[in-house]
Amino acid sequence: MNEIFDLPRDKNGEKDRKFVEALARGLDVLRAFGQQGGVLSNQDLARITGLPKPTISRMTYTLTKLGYLAYSRHLEKYQLDAGVLALGYAYTSNLHVRQIAKPFIERLANRVNISVGLTIRERLSMIYVENCRGDETQALRMEVGSRLPIATSAAGRAFIAGLQEPERNHILSDLERVGGERWPAWKEGIDRALEEFEDKGFCSSLGEWDKTINAVGVPLQLQDGRVLALNCGGPNYLLSAEDALQSLGPQLVQVAKDILSTGV
Repeated sequence: MNEIFDLPRDKNGEKDRKFVEALARGLDVLRAFGQQGGVLSNQDLARITGLPKPTISRMTYTLTKLGYLAYSRHLEKYQLDAGVLALGYAYTSNLHVRQIAKPFIERLANRVNISVGLTIRERLSMIYVENCRGDETQALRMEVGSRLPIATSAAGRAFIAGLQEPERNHILSDLERVGGERWPAWKEGIDRALEEFEDKGFCSSLGEWDKTINAVGVPLQLQDGRVLALNCGGPNYLLSAEDALQSLGPQLVQVAKDILSTGV
């Protein structure tokens, strides 16, 4: 999924003069590693971001000098360097809701022996900021920093369900723009999840993100207005669709209520 967005515009449709385009493009280069992972060449980055290769070369040179990328002369490719890790650690270590939520999701994970996580939106993905697993070694393994697609995952659908209508419509518009021929199926799944949320308080993704995975998600609407999402899921041979809907969904709704009762 290409998540490189058009430049923001003001209310008159003109380019936002306060927006620093060069900085945005540099961050797009870093985000490309989150989409593809591993090591990438300038040509790879140009393909992913849609930026001209000379621009990419200047960006990768600068980001390498600043310690956000490292260059492998053997592979003639780039990979993320420690500067990115430092930023990510600073963010997660200061995310108060993560600290509050961890014991609640840890207890649920141990009780149901399934992976339970806390996610936050980054463009058209949901990123894990905390994840706990039960003792079952075959439980779904999603580390902090792992991504889920917002359109087809339980976490993404729960996030969308937790938004106010203007913000929700903005996300749906972006999904329609990048989805192409996938959009009708995405829209059908999201609409079904919104109805499910209204009826049951949670959203599901039963083999829709990954055909082997069943999962449920619940939005976490914080007092400061931010929306995160809890999700709980596992391989379908460990977690049936019936168990996900009848047992895990209601339990995850209760976990969300318990977390929010702390005043986070």
